[in-house]
Amino acid sequence: MPNITLPDGSKRDYDNPLTVMEIAESIGAGLAKAALAGRVDGLLVDTSCLVSVDAEVAIITERDHDGLEVIRHSCAHLMAQAVQRLFPKAQVTIGPVTEDGFFYDFAFERAFTPDDLQAIEKVMGEIVKENLKVERSILSREDAIAMFKEMGEDYKVQIIESIPGEEDLSFYRQGDFIDLCRGPHVPSTGSIKAFKLTSVAGAYWRGDANNEMLQRIHGTAWGSKKDLNLYLQRLEEAEKRDHRKLGKHLDLFHFQEEAPGMAFWHPKGWRIYQAVQRHMRQVQDANNYKEINTPQLVDYSLWEKSGHASKFADEMFSVESDNRMYAIKPMNCPCHIQVFNQGLKSYRDLPLRLAEFGSCHRYEPSGSMHGLMRVRSFVQDDGHIFCTEEQIQAEVADFMDLLFLVYKDFGFDEVILRLSMRPEKRVGSDDLWDKAEQALKDALNATGLPWELVPGEGAFYGPKIEYSLKDCMGRVQQCGTIQVDFFTPGRLGAQYVAEDSSRKTPVMLHRAILGSFERFIGILIEHYAGALPAWLAPEQAMILNITDKQIDYCQKFEESLKNKGFRASMDLRNEKIGFKIREHTLQKIPYLLVVGDKEVENGTVAVRKRGGEDLGTMTFDDFCTHLSQDVANFGRSDSALMTENNSSE
Repeated sequence: MPNITLPDGSKRDYDNPLTVMEIAESIGAGLAKAALAGRVDGLLVDTSCLVSVDAEVAIITERDHDGLEVIRHSCAHLMAQAVQRLFPKAQVTIGPVTEDGFFYDFAFERAFTPDDLQAIEKVMGEIVKENLKVERSILSREDAIAMFKEMGEDYKVQIIESIPGEEDLSFYRQGDFIDLCRGPHVPSTGSIKAFKLTSVAGAYWRGDANNEMLQRIHGTAWGSKKDLNLYLQRLEEAEKRDHRKLGKHLDLFHFQEEAPGMAFWHPKGWRIYQAVQRHMRQVQDANNYKEINTPQLVDYSLWEKSGHASKFADEMFSVESDNRMYAIKPMNCPCHIQVFNQGLKSYRDLPLRLAEFGSCHRYEPSGSMHGLMRVRSFVQDDGHIFCTEEQIQAEVADFMDLLFLVYKDFGFDEVILRLSMRPEKRVGSDDLWDKAEQALKDALNATGLPWELVPGEGAFYGPKIEYSLKDCMGRVQQCGTIQVDFFTPGRLGAQYVAEDSSRKTPVMLHRAILGSFERFIGILIEHYAGALPAWLAPEQAMILNITDKQIDYCQKFEESLKNKGFRASMDLRNEKIGFKIREHTLQKIPYLLVVGDKEVENGTVAVRKRGGEDLGTMTFDDFCTHLSQDVANFGRSDSALMTENNSSE
């Protein structure tokens, strides 16, 4: 008879096998009513799962992260059922959980409209009220294929036929709806309390542009109406901060069909880009990185030797010339090894830190591109550290110290650490993987910060730490990484002379702090709602005259600011001063310098911050001192965020 250990360490004996729901009922009626799923010996299961042996059991409710995922998974099925009730000819394809919700792709004869989404939501609510029991069943592949063929679900047939292996498959039924699914799901549709359909867009079948176009309906689901409303408020705020809209409004960049996934940077946007790059160059120089630059076109054979061609061929652009096949550089690491290989290195030369603002190109499906956040052409703050085994932990620790400082410079204080371990498909021996993983664990433990272990998500050549930052809306953005690679240097012939005069292969640490400049700038724009701190702002000060009498004074003031290295401009138009102040406030310029007859007479300017704060009059030297201090502060104060909140109205 099963002995059940609960999360608080208490134990319960039962006379007979029983389900997770029955265990919940034995603890209390309130818990049973809230139960959405269970975790048995670490495995997430349905509440109908039978426990017949001794086990550790946890009851999952809406308060648990797993509970939220189960709700969203189940809400996807709820939506698909509602779609087919309204549109019986619609075919259901794939419907996974996403970070904040779920989506399902449908094949249907016409495009879904916003009115359709409202109608689907209404039917979803009706199905919730029906409180249909959600039941799991097992079918053989043959029976499942026959069932879906009879239902006219051609895409489901394709999905089943593409699943490797011969084992039976699990399905979930609720009323007249059934779908292939691993689960788990909520006990009944009545367990789903708060949801909203958010958008509909086109999506190619299996993400392949050569396949037919389907329709993807996105939705979100939460454990309570309160949580849903808070999320919708965040969504509304995110819409205001969308970097694509702000990029257009602030004249920073644009995209066009002639160069899909590749940004056209405008002068103001390029100033932001240069400010980011300039800072990273200074940081790297101060930390003994040697900056290099490597070719954009490299013979395809190099990528075959490194192993990237077999792993990333579908993501690589290639071109043929002079009867040779070249790849447009998708990443920088093989080229950095070529630089390392020029001239024999000694152990005394290690660690050798090479850095490149490397321009890379990767094929992203057209449906997955998203402004600056996901592009085909990007530049990384890429670096590779060549070192000995003994130097790994110290180099990783130094890198983390540097990364935390840089993130603070940009205004991010909260960093999430994840260690991604060896994937199933990988190169190299397990003993080297053991060494690499242990070195990263030791470096993480030395920080004293919490970190998460992620099995199977490492690179094919080594484990990696991923660094994600939280923006002002609480969204998690994965940016930095450091990866331990024992294998690629050897594949490309890298060696150094060890202290005992033997030849050894160096370890290579792949590292980046920002990731891609394009994506990081997109994150910055949304984090600050376009109101970037003074050190990043494309224009730091705008000089505004009240009448034509002050033009000469304004011109001299602007020239003096530029000579000091500040980014300053003038607006000398014959417009009312209130109009000009409002216009440049909306352009998120940190400082507006108003000049009238009094300011000319006294040799000053009236200084106004973009949030509306009046700083009074200042002399040229006083303002330069103030602006210099603001620039030196980087993004490390709350004032920038407070200012942009005031100025985004």
